[in-house]
Amino acid sequence: MAYSNELWSEAKRKCRLNAEEISIAKELGINPRSLIKNIPSPSQQWKAPVGVWLRELKEKQMEKSARKAKKKQKAESEPKSD
Repeated sequence: MAYSNELWSEAKRKCRLNAEEISIAKELGINPRSLIKNIPSPSQQWKAPVGVWLRELKEKQMEKSARKAKKKQKAESEPKSD
């Protein structure tokens, strides 16, 4: 589902995100409403700000894809014993 630019601009304003963080959210498939829901309240001091949270998710995704590529490369380089 495509979300309107109005919803994205509202999420950008409320979550204090920059254009790069908005593009990360779009790449990860996170919708603007989810970003707004993940704004930490004053009682949730353990919770990271939305921008930091997005960057951590992106980093985890990149690490996971790197591990998967490494595993695939290793499997292809090993000789098959049949």
